[in-house]
Amino acid sequence: MCGIAGVVRLGSAAGGPEPELAVKPMVAALAARGPDAQGIWADPSAALGHNRLAIVDLDGGRQPMVRADDHEEPLAVLVFTGEVYNHHQLRGELAARGHRFRTRSDSEVVLAALAEWGQDAVSHLEGMFAFAVWEPGGRRLTLVRDRLGIKPLYYQYSAGQLRFASEPKALLAAEDADCAVDLDGFRELMLSSHPMISTPGRTAFAGIAELPPGHVLVSTPDGSRLQRYWSLRPREHDDDRPATVAAVRSLVSRAVHSHLETEVPRCTLLSGGLDSSLIASLVQQGPFPGQDTVSVDVGAGRAAAADGMARSPDAPFVELMAAHLGSRHRNVAIPAAALASPWLREQVVSARDGLGLGDFDGSLLMLFRAVREQHTVALSGEAADEVFGGYRWFQAGHDEADFPWRRVIDQGDLTRLLDPGLAAALDLPAHRRALYAQAVAELDHPDSAGEQERRLRVNSYLNLTRFLPVLLERTDRLSMSVGLEVRVPFCDHRLVEYVFNAPWSMKTFDGREKSLLRAAAHGIVPEPVLARRKSPYPVTRDPAYRTALAGQVRELLRARESPALELLSASAVSELLLAPGGSAGSGSRASRFPREGLEFVLDLDAWLRLYRPRLTF
Repeated sequence: MCGIAGVVRLGSAAGGPEPELAVKPMVAALAARGPDAQGIWADPSAALGHNRLAIVDLDGGRQPMVRADDHEEPLAVLVFTGEVYNHHQLRGELAARGHRFRTRSDSEVVLAALAEWGQDAVSHLEGMFAFAVWEPGGRRLTLVRDRLGIKPLYYQYSAGQLRFASEPKALLAAEDADCAVDLDGFRELMLSSHPMISTPGRTAFAGIAELPPGHVLVSTPDGSRLQRYWSLRPREHDDDRPATVAAVRSLVSRAVHSHLETEVPRCTLLSGGLDSSLIASLVQQGPFPGQDTVSVDVGAGRAAAADGMARSPDAPFVELMAAHLGSRHRNVAIPAAALASPWLREQVVSARDGLGLGDFDGSLLMLFRAVREQHTVALSGEAADEVFGGYRWFQAGHDEADFPWRRVIDQGDLTRLLDPGLAAALDLPAHRRALYAQAVAELDHPDSAGEQERRLRVNSYLNLTRFLPVLLERTDRLSMSVGLEVRVPFCDHRLVEYVFNAPWSMKTFDGREKSLLRAAAHGIVPEPVLARRKSPYPVTRDPAYRTALAGQVRELLRARESPALELLSASAVSELLLAPGGSAGSGSRASRFPREGLEFVLDLDAWLRLYRPRLTF
């Protein structure tokens, strides 16, 4: 796992600073992603930079990596971030085709695969990755992102140059960068926070685009071409239930075992829920038995969660699983006072280049920071809910022209805290409906799918392509901000494809969420964990957290020095401070809103102070 950046002149008349000079501050901005080594390769037309987090082949595998001809002239230069989990198999196949390797790294395998198969090499890769390849002879730059978007990649055109980086902050670090945010960008800022909707290709910053998951961007002096190489495609599901359960078990097991290779300390994030417990159990059965497990405790207690699912304490199930596994277990306790810290809020906002998700993000960052003290790689159960249907809105289905989780996640209309004129100009409800229609239009259905099945397939597709990317971005940014690699076996694309096309009746055959995964885990995971109801990621119930937030917002209003005040309605924020409740998971949507609103106000203030954007609306 690493951070990559680069600058390429697209034509002989291209302007801007020299590529090598331009890329240096970009690479520096990504130092946290790769604390083990830094490298830059440059010629008059291009400069590629790399910050390395060494995971495999610690002595070799340095980047940028160059493939040269017999005269040592560069044919292709690669910067790569992520992991290719089938690199051993590909290495053998490529060696049989005459390729020779100097390192044990997966990056060199990618470089050889590109030489052998060209752009089609990406279809041979299994894993999480984002990479760039510069071919000096043809003056061609190719940018690639993995199928589900586990690893991020952003790009922009500026003064005849194409620039790319793992995070927008690196593009904004360039000497001539313009941190501009227009009305569309501010919409993206709002949507990605609440109600957690990803718009493929869009960012909050004008001129900076996200390379969408499953896409390739090829740029030459003649122009650029964006191509999709993977998407969720419909196919008939012919397996019966027993065969489907067996296939799911095999696919999950294969995915977990493929994610275990590392030459640095590894652990498994364990909540005592079905997803993480199955991963930990499969790790124990894998080729590298024995493991460390880590859990988090934010004093969540027992309460109704925001999505209506009762939260049961993790601790008893974590203890059961740790004993069952015989793992070396560590529990990370996070006090409410730390979660309310302005310093932590700024760390989250900086890591995400945008607004955070309150203590949902703060606690995860603190957990990752604690994990990194002893481990460099962590396995996570992220994405199981999106793949197998773990949320309440899956069970209910939906038949409205809006994202199914919106009424659950968007617990209060945050735009009511904005200046009324700005809120009207944003018109987020209309924008959401347009995004929804665009997403639904992407999906085809098998001929055999009835109306109800089609609605539920739409629900699944929206979760995988518009909700999951927000969570994956969150996990990547927060973990990489402390130099931790988080692996997500449930994002294995073969598993996702197979389960996506299984009929909904199979996914809920026992009347509960994630029926197929639970059945696949039978006999592997202890029965009490199998019987446990879905319990969401914990948030603090300590009233001291909300009290601290309210105090910080009062100070913000009193000092009247916050740049956020120009965008907010002071009267609406003042009313927010007078509202009762505000404990996440408590009662009605209205009673949950104060806490979420306070977090939004403070996040917006932090983001404006840290990034100082030039607002063009």
